[in-house]
Amino acid sequence: MATGTQPGMEAAGGPAACYRELSRFPAITRAALGAAAGGQTFLLYTECSRPDLPRRRLLRFSRHYSVRRTDGDRGLAASRTALSAGIHNQLLSQDSPTGQHRAVLSRCPRQGHELLEVWDSGGRSHSVDLTALGKHGEVYTEGPFACLAWSQSETRLLYVAEKSRPKRRPPCPWDVPRAARSAEEDEDEEGEQFLYHEDWGEALSTRSVPILCILDLESSSVSVLEGVPEHLSPGQALWSPGDRGVVFVGWWHEPFRLGLSACSNRRSEIFHLDLSSGCCELLSAENGAACSPRLSPDGQRLLYLEGAVGGPHRQCLRLCMLAWQTRQTVTVLDVVQEPMEAFAGLYTEVLPPRCWAADSRRAVLSTPQRSRTDLLLVDTEAATVTNLTAGSPEGCWELLTLQWDLLVATCSAPHHPPSLVVAVLPPAGQELPLRWVPVEDTPTVPGVTWKTLTVRPSCSGQSPAAHDTQDFEALLLSPLDGTAPHPLIVCPHGGPHAVFDARWRPSMAALCRLGFAVLLVNYRGSLGFGQASISSLLSRVGEQDVADTQLAVEQALHSEPLDPHRLALLAGSHGAFIALHLLIREPERYQACALRGPVSNLPALLGTSDIPDWRYTSLGLPYSFERVPCAEEVATMLLRSPIAQAAQVRTPVLLCVGARDRRVSPTQALELYRLLRARGVPARLLWYPEGGHSLTGVETEADVFKNCARWLLQHLGQPRQDATGQHSP
Repeated sequence: MATGTQPGMEAAGGPAACYRELSRFPAITRAALGAAAGGQTFLLYTECSRPDLPRRRLLRFSRHYSVRRTDGDRGLAASRTALSAGIHNQLLSQDSPTGQHRAVLSRCPRQGHELLEVWDSGGRSHSVDLTALGKHGEVYTEGPFACLAWSQSETRLLYVAEKSRPKRRPPCPWDVPRAARSAEEDEDEEGEQFLYHEDWGEALSTRSVPILCILDLESSSVSVLEGVPEHLSPGQALWSPGDRGVVFVGWWHEPFRLGLSACSNRRSEIFHLDLSSGCCELLSAENGAACSPRLSPDGQRLLYLEGAVGGPHRQCLRLCMLAWQTRQTVTVLDVVQEPMEAFAGLYTEVLPPRCWAADSRRAVLSTPQRSRTDLLLVDTEAATVTNLTAGSPEGCWELLTLQWDLLVATCSAPHHPPSLVVAVLPPAGQELPLRWVPVEDTPTVPGVTWKTLTVRPSCSGQSPAAHDTQDFEALLLSPLDGTAPHPLIVCPHGGPHAVFDARWRPSMAALCRLGFAVLLVNYRGSLGFGQASISSLLSRVGEQDVADTQLAVEQALHSEPLDPHRLALLAGSHGAFIALHLLIREPERYQACALRGPVSNLPALLGTSDIPDWRYTSLGLPYSFERVPCAEEVATMLLRSPIAQAAQVRTPVLLCVGARDRRVSPTQALELYRLLRARGVPARLLWYPEGGHSLTGVETEADVFKNCARWLLQHLGQPRQDATGQHSP
């Protein structure tokens, strides 16, 4: 714990030790249920991960539990049945519909080959070397395209892989005598060896041409599905009823690919590929952005998410349902413009893999609701929503699986690492209150408290628009060390269409343990507050988001025990864009600033970012693939850019950038760094050669936190006092 008035003076050893302590709590990434004899006892399998800081890698392991019905239909008891076991070289896994088999995709550490294996109670029953078969490139194991789906017969596996390409020729083919080369090799040499292959941008730089593949377990053979239209990139595939076809999401990639990571606004539609006829049928609406299809247990309903093409990269989505026999589609839940008390809209981009109740009528999903992430139960016939977790002390709930009407979920809060819980889903109309039973209960972290602050902008003008007065929220994390007033770290999120929900974040809890209060600002434009709030930010970036953040700071300073003379900014991407504007507007207000992948020069991103469309959309300008900016548009972008007024910055700035960032070019930070240094502003640049936009990875994340925390501690010391004994900046 911090002592005295200066943060960071802890016996444990400072930022590195604090981060190491709070990073030990595992994240639960997957869960699967298996039914035991009698139908009253279930086997629960989970996969977990946590940073292994000494070895600079991610430690992955499994846990096994027994879940037993006890009190009628609603009571449960859970117990651990085995010790944790390490997971090595595993890339992807999926249990079969009956739970009798588990498919595991792994990489052989020696040859680097990808193996797809099937395990059951008798051990390993199948092992196929996919690389040796040579039917495709690497299998997609994460991201928007990835899937691993069992057929209902449990004899075939469906997955997505990169299309094979001819192997590159040696770097010096002229060393090979022409007489020894074939005419085909000569042709490849001249036209294809250095051909550019477009990819899907940030976090998907090795993903270019996905294809649907089927492994037949009986023959151990792999086939690549034909019939997918050439203008589509397929993914998120599953088997249609009776294994007669494949349902998949197809993303349009013509005339060229735009970045897909964290972008639910790309044109994508849901299709059905009939395996006998080869006919590819459109199931969703044309010119939409559809994703995440989920087939009901009885095979009669297909649930999926759908949004608008273009506009904000993330937005409020509608929940649609297709009746399989009639092919009729209905909108179960529509886009919510203004949030209601009971329902604020859907903002998740992925439905849980198993989200249907056994009655094939109700479904459960998790989605941001203002500054929380709650579990919602949707009655698809009545088109009603029930919030299953509203009012709970935990601020973030995520559904792992729903099988045999057993809910398996995780819950967490800013001071509470993730816990694993289970509940029985009662019959329709009797869902509340749910009786959650802890399976793996994690204690709260001492020394950290939190609350939600509601912020309402002041009315401007005689007839303000609705978005001018719509309230927003901020999460305030504070230390419980008796040393108030605390220095404050202000964090506007990136995106900009994202949200800080009330979940466990080890780095934020570590800042509190170091003696800082942390303000996580969900300015207007954040997810979870209705589509009108999201749209209100368009054409107002650099203005509304900046003003909202500063308003949240002023309200927190007015109502909470915080030190107004020790303020700092910590942000990334668009949040860093907001932070830089605050440094320009209030050059003496903030004493330190630490930024990750900052956006500082909007027009420079037009030719360097994987999402050039956002540069237009953010300023309220239309975008088209063939568009070239005019001088006036470039001038508008430059005027909104912090780099244009960087001469006003006086605050010490730390910059952390990934050299492989495809979303915001690292040259943005380099340009800013050079300008600050030239003007005598204290600046430091950390360059991570393998880092992307989000600067993920065990070693990178730990190093970024350690350097940011030390920078803040260095520049937010005890405030000076004037002759009257009052604090002064």
